[in-house]
Amino acid sequence: MVHAFVMVKVSGDADTPGAADTISGIETVTEAHVVAGDFDVVAEVDAPDMYTVLDTVADAVRGVDGVTDTRTYVSMTE
Repeated sequence: MVHAFVMVKVSGDADTPGAADTISGIETVTEAHVVAGDFDVVAEVDAPDMYTVLDTVADAVRGVDGVTDTRTYVSMTE
């Protein structure tokens, strides 16, 4: 199992809570929270392998309306 944290930027005119809700509905996303700071949403991903994390971020998360950028950090411990 791969556990990753995905930092998500949402455009200024987008619905950030709505984007977080949409992201939290993605199958491999276990949680998504609106946060203050350099990013707008932090999502946790649990996936069977790195390729699934890549697909989740590249296709599903980046496909959410308003998402402009992401950074993925993979946990080195379980």
